[in-house]
Formats: sequence, C-alpha cells, structure tokens
Amino acid sequence: MIDTDFLHQLDRFSLIITKRITSNYVGERKSAATGHGLIFKDHIIYEPGEDFRTIDWKLYARTDKLFVKRFEEERNLTVHVILDFSASMNFGKKETKAEYGAKIGVGFAYLALKNNERFVLSTFSDSLEVFKPKKGRSQLANLVAYLNSKKPKGTATIDVSLSSYKSLVKTKSYIVIISDFLYPIEQISTALHKFKGHQVLLIQVLDQIERDLNIKGDFKLKDLESKSVLRTFINPFIRKKYKSMLSEHNGKIREACTAVGAKFYEASTGQNIFDVFYDVLRM
Repeated sequence: MIDTDFLHQLDRFSLIITKRITSNYVGERKSAATGHGLIFKDHIIYEPGEDFRTIDWKLYARTDKLFVKRFEEERNLTVHVILDFSASMNFGKKETKAEYGAKIGVGFAYLALKNNERFVLSTFSDSLEVFKPKKGRSQLANLVAYLNSKKPKGTATIDVSLSSYKSLVKTKSYIVIISDFLYPIEQISTALHKFKGHQVLLIQVLDQIERDLNIKGDFKLKDLESKSVLRTFINPFIRKKYKSMLSEHNGKIREACTAVGAKFYEASTGQNIFDVFYDVLRM
C-alpha cells in the first residue's frame, strides 16, 4: 500500500533524488545548454583546462588554431515505467513484491512530474494497462489510487506483453521495467531487444525468502500463477542449489542487458526503498 507517509518521505528526498536522477535520464525540455549530446552546436576557441578530446583537429589543420566542438544536450526523453502485476508478484509477508515495485514506480513518476517531464506508467499481466497522467500534483494522487486499487493476478509472458508496449514508445525514451523477472531468459532477451536504442533499466524485485530461501523443513510450494503445488523438503543442500540457480539466471539477465546496453539492478522487499533509488542512480 502506498500511503501518505511514503509520499511525504518522497517529497523530502526529492531534491537529492532529482539531482542524482537527472544524471541518468533527461526530460522533455530542449536545453540551450551545451554538453555531450549528438546535435552539433558550434565551435569555440580552445582554452587551457578544457577537455582536449573535444578539439576539432580537422579544423586545426585548416586554420592552425585550436577550436573545440560544442553539442546541445538532448532533453527530450520520455520516462516509461512498466510494472509487472502478474500473480507471482503477489508474494510477500509484510509487503508484496507488487506493492514494493509500485513504490519504485511511483518514485520515478514523481520525479518526472516534479521536473515537468513526460511519463507513462503501465502494468502488465495477462493484459496490458496504460495509465497516462497529465502534468500536475493531482495526477500523482490519481496514480497512487490506481495502483492501490490494483491487485496482481493472471499470468504473463513478458516478451508478448512488452512487444505490445513497443507501439507506445514513439521517441527515444528512458524505460524502467520492474518485475521479479522469473521468466525464461529467452523471453527476457526477446523483450529487451524490442527496446534496443533506448535507455533501459531492469529492476528485479524479490522477497527476501525468494532471494535467500532462509527456511527449512517440509513445505508445500504453490505456484501463484498456475496454482500447481510442489511438496519438497528444504535443507542446506537444496538451499545452496537454489541460490546457485538464481545466481545463474540473474547472470544471464545481465548478459542480455549488456547485449543491448541496458542496466540490471536486484532489489529485495526488505531493502529501504530510498537506498534502491540511490543505488540505481549511482549505476
């Protein structure tokens, strides 16, 4: 549940978070500032202390003078937050993965609204739902009400869901996908390639039990999506094997991300939500 206490904390931390997040994505405004974008702006005479890598050596050969290239910073990215709300995200004691992931999603949406930037928030399970808020604080309340009323359900095929979403990405975008990512690696890789050329961040949210399997004894494990039940005895050997398989799976996700220039972050529901923001923005 996203409550007013969380929103107040988000407001208090917004200045710090905004400073850090703007180094990772930029918003809709076209800036007159110069930076390391792709759009050439002009030349200026080289001054001692400036980055010598920006010197235009071809121009130097013609003029025998040192000039540096200046580029416009591109500030036209739209922020897309995509939340997994399939039934598997309904796991957790104090807080479900869906509730925790929704807070992360609201954090990114809040920062976009705070900076008067465009964003789109969507959820997927067996269907794709898109929430397109207008600018303004009232829309944050509408977004919170939408997420608080939504319950994880159904099954999802991540490559199919994100293939449907691709049609909504009209311009170069910053895309945040929040899920447990307990899908076949082939599906994840296919989904990632749909957004090649964009800035993509995957945030995996797992419950602490899923991450560490810090339980022992005889258990009946129920799949929240298929409803199938597996009876098993969890001992140190099973725990070690499970953690090894999870580590291998996440390693393959990282490889798939590297192949398309995306980033991958692992979070657990017991982790302070603002620590997650700081860690992500530090990446």
